[in-house]
Amino acid sequence: MGLESVNDTVGRSRLDAIDLLRGAVMALMALDHTRDFFTDARFDPLDLSRTTPALFLTRWVTHFCAPIFVFLAGTGAFLSVRRGRTRPQRAWFLLIRGLWLVVLEFTLVHLGWFFNFEYRWLIGQVIWAIGLSMVALAGLSFLPTWTIALLGISVVVGHNALDGLSAEQFGLPLWLWVALVRPDPLEPWPGTRFFVAYPVLPWLGVMAVGYGFGAIWLLDRPQRRRWLLSLGVVLATAFVALRFANGYGDPNPWREWAAGWQTVLSFLDCTKYPPSLLFVLMTLGPALLLLAWFDRPVGVLGRPLVVFGRVPCSITCCTFR
Repeated sequence: MGLESVNDTVGRSRLDAIDLLRGAVMALMALDHTRDFFTDARFDPLDLSRTTPALFLTRWVTHFCAPIFVFLAGTGAFLSVRRGRTRPQRAWFLLIRGLWLVVLEFTLVHLGWFFNFEYRWLIGQVIWAIGLSMVALAGLSFLPTWTIALLGISVVVGHNALDGLSAEQFGLPLWLWVALVRPDPLEPWPGTRFFVAYPVLPWLGVMAVGYGFGAIWLLDRPQRRRWLLSLGVVLATAFVALRFANGYGDPNPWREWAAGWQTVLSFLDCTKYPPSLLFVLMTLGPALLLLAWFDRPVGVLGRPLVVFGRVPCSITCCTFR
């Protein structure tokens, strides 16, 4: 086997681990949509005053999907250079692909949600956030990798300092504040409501961190797995410590309930819209631990999930092949 074949095999193994994780979370995400159509629960499954542990967890477990997709989109952007793209080519690819995703959000995805093109109600969801984050990353990609990672960490850690603040306090137009920071409905033109469920800034932070994380995948497997395990433990431990302190990191503090299971679930109920620091730690910590476990030759049982994980990537463009 020649050197080129060896490199291809190693690269494929790395991507298999990433695709296996995506396939696993896609399977989990189906739980939430199944609940929508096959249960009679017409309340928020995270409402601890009405939910059950099983119902709560079918919703909570899907929280892992969006941050993992966005994080690994950044990783894919970094690894694309190793697949032969120059920085300008990668930036152009990110720009065009990001804009295309925004178009898809308000065409095919909109049709899937509303079964029409009337546009009286628009929602900016995860595809919108990935697309605009890619557009921003196209410009950032000319910076050193460590700079991009540091910027991403700063956004993820620091954006909760904006909790409770308003656009007026910063002298910003409301539409820009909503698009970047705080979920809220807008009226882009009379008769149309646009709800930004995924403000871009926090998700751009996650993607930028994922971009810097891509450098770990250039290490040999033993080093790589040690890094994955160490970072996973650090993030998970930081989540538990910060969440227990009930201070900075999430606008939704946990509290004690009458039943012990409600208190435990309150501890896990972190803010997704927009993703708080604790939400990111809670989801990406276990994700890194799973990547360490998956970073090995894929067996027969894992192969279907690898294939499944590549399908959404062709749609949402989270891989760069």
